[in-house]
Amino acid sequence: MKHSTKLNLIIGIAIISAILEFAFGLSLWAQVIITITGTIIALSMLREMIKTLRSGNYGVDLLAITAVAATLAVGQYWAAMIVLIMLVGGDSLEDYASKKAHTELKALLDNSPQVAHKIVKKEIIDVKIDEAKVGDQLLVKPGETVPVDGHIISGSSLFDESSLTGESRPVAKEISDTIYSGSINGDGAVTMVVDKLAQDSQYQRLIQLVKEADRTPARFVRLADRYAVPFTAIAFIIAGFAWFISKNPVRFAEVLVVASPCPLILAAPVAFVSGMSRSSRNGIVVKTGNVLEKMATAKTAAFDKTGTITSGQLFVDQILPVEGVSKETLLTYAASAESSSSHILARSLLAYATKQKIKLFSVTDLSEVTGNGVIATVKQHTVKVGKASFVAEQITQNAAHTSVFVALDGKYLGEITFIDKLRPEAAETMRALKKCGVNELMMLTGDQQKIADKIAQEVGITQVKAQLLPEEKINALKAIPNDEHPVIMVGDGVNDAPALAVADVGIAMGAHGATAASESADVVILKDDLLKVAKAVEIAQDTLKIARQAVLLGIFICVFLMLVASTGAIPAIIGALFQEVIDTVSILWGLRARFSHEK
Repeated sequence: MKHSTKLNLIIGIAIISAILEFAFGLSLWAQVIITITGTIIALSMLREMIKTLRSGNYGVDLLAITAVAATLAVGQYWAAMIVLIMLVGGDSLEDYASKKAHTELKALLDNSPQVAHKIVKKEIIDVKIDEAKVGDQLLVKPGETVPVDGHIISGSSLFDESSLTGESRPVAKEISDTIYSGSINGDGAVTMVVDKLAQDSQYQRLIQLVKEADRTPARFVRLADRYAVPFTAIAFIIAGFAWFISKNPVRFAEVLVVASPCPLILAAPVAFVSGMSRSSRNGIVVKTGNVLEKMATAKTAAFDKTGTITSGQLFVDQILPVEGVSKETLLTYAASAESSSSHILARSLLAYATKQKIKLFSVTDLSEVTGNGVIATVKQHTVKVGKASFVAEQITQNAAHTSVFVALDGKYLGEITFIDKLRPEAAETMRALKKCGVNELMMLTGDQQKIADKIAQEVGITQVKAQLLPEEKINALKAIPNDEHPVIMVGDGVNDAPALAVADVGIAMGAHGATAASESADVVILKDDLLKVAKAVEIAQDTLKIARQAVLLGIFICVFLMLVASTGAIPAIIGALFQEVIDTVSILWGLRARFSHEK
């Protein structure tokens, strides 16, 4: 039974019992109903406590069960009812705080390829991807997602594999090259042969990795539970001593009533819900209160590169004309030839030329050679823009750079390079995280080592692991020593989803990132601002501080009242009402996390 349902049932029984006793004078019936209800709830809590202990955790359940049982045993049934309402109410509040903790990864499944165009006797038949067999021929149209892993037997195109590898550059694929499910075809239709079944293909493997990580979340002890054992021990010692001295078992119940652990159960969840609300106001969606605890104590932060530390968009870096050719001439002919192309580099080139106020020439003829570049007629000259081998045979292309090469009437003019720019706030984010105590900063990327090292140096990251597949990112996170946990992982693409799920805290840059990454993450940054990661940690630390204060305040008041109750000065029903005051104080203190001063 859900805690919320249980709470509604208890309140209903309390109302019925109050009517029986105070309206009709049937106090015995009220006592019987409350005793039966309390016994059932206590046994239910006992079962949950045993299950919790078997899982290796511990909490405040033992004290709660004893408080209920003791008050019922000595006939203080209304005190028991008040305690029950507060206990189950606290559980319901905690359920609300963490109701979105485990996602079903619906978006990832919905966005996965569903249909394949199968070629049968020169006819195209649409089939479900699960029906595609190894050796089948499939047509992949321009702009479509590759359904399964295979290799090209006809045609060529550029494929966007950024969601799989984190590499921002589109990859040229020709006959015999392997293409992966989940990658997006560019502007050329290709015919492929299926090499792997759907369940064995790259995209589906990512889905399974996320599911597996979601089934085995990192263990973490809740704030309230860490205070539960000493608080329970103190309560039993004071209650037992009071019973021993007074020789009256009612005294034992009176002490335990004021010792019921409502501050532990209520204060921390209220503070964390308040912290989650504050995070939302800052454009940060935190899916569960436990995440705030982990973030607040994080020691390591790992980042994907493309789209996370960098913008994920390519920009013109250098204009490198050959001797005797001006930069303006090179840029003018290149941008003019690319003016009608839909290629990602063409758009970046045109944006740069526009910013430089370059006047473009009109194009009278344009043809795109898929996977190689474009040929255009500009002012009665033939202009080639594209790969080095396409433009001029004697030119070699540096694999570390993304470039286009330009030739005019067969004469090589020069090279234009592109870079994926750093986010302007990246370095400040790293400094802010270190200020918050997150001292271990690392980059996990599928990009090349040289590029990753350069970017890491610029932003202040010391540990770099490059050329990683999604599985290798998970292994890198698992290899982090225990004393460097909790670990935060920040990413934005589908390829980051498994790593986000396996980390102690997964943070997705959700403004332009993949929905799958957001679904598997614990925290989603709604604004395209990396500095929000540091802000999330700052809010988490402030929330944890307030939650601790709220819990300790409740504990200190409880201990004081227990000492007073041990003298017999506080009857059980009055003690239960005092407990309401303690709860109110703890809750109001926890609510400070919602309105804490924004720095």
